Amino acid sequence: SNGLPGTDVQWEMASSDRMMRNFPRVKKEDSKLAAVLILLYPSGHSLSTFFIQRPVYNGVHSGQISFPGGKAEKDDRDLTHTALREASEEAGIDSGKVEILGLLTPLYIPVSDTEVTPVVGWTDQQPQFEIDATEVVNIIEADLAAMANPDIVKEKPFPVRGEMINVRYYDLNGEVIWGATAMIIHEFMTILRREKIPFTL
Repeated sequence: SNGLPGTDVQWEMASSDRMMRNFPRVKKEDSKLAAVLILLYPSGHSLSTFFIQRPVYNGVHSGQISFPGGKAEKDDRDLTHTALREASEEAGIDSGKVEILGLLTPLYIPVSDTEVTPVVGWTDQQPQFEIDATEVVNIIEADLAAMANPDIVKEKPFPVRGEMINVRYYDLNGEVIWGATAMIIHEFMTILRREKIPFTL
C-alpha cells in the first residue's frame, strides 16, 4: 500500500476545541500509551466492525462510544497485545482467532495525555460477545458500507467539559461517535476507499 493517510486526515474529523486551542498532535516523551482494536468480520454479506459504549461515570470518556481498548500495561508484549487483551476483557473477543492486518497512525489525545495506536484485525466468524458490565454497557455493530456513506458524517454544537464546541461526528443509527474514535474511523475509511477494499462479501 501507499503508507498511511496520517494525522492530517485524522484531524479532518477533529472538534473545534482541538482546532481553536491548537492542541498538540504529537505525544510527549512520558505520555501514556494505549491501543484500540478495529476488528473486521463477516456479518451476512457485509464486512462489519463493532464499538463499545462506556458506562456513564464522572470521567473524561463517560458514556462515549469507542473501539475496545485501553492503556498499555507493563506485561503487554506490544501495543497489538494491549488491543487484543482489552478487547478480550471488555467484549469477550477470542484473541487466538484474530489475524492482525496492521496498525493505523497513532493518535495523541491531549486531555488524557495518551497516544492511542489503532490495531486492525480480522476474524472469519461473527464474534460471540461477552461484555464486562463494569466497563461496557452496550455493543454497537456497524457494517462498513453504512460507515462509508458520507451522509452519516454530521456536525453540531455539543457540550464538552463545560463549554459548547462544534463537533464533527458519525451518526450511526442515532448513536453519536465523535472525538478520537471518529478521527480513527476517518483515517481507516480513507484507507479502505483508497485501496478499493469492498464493503460487501
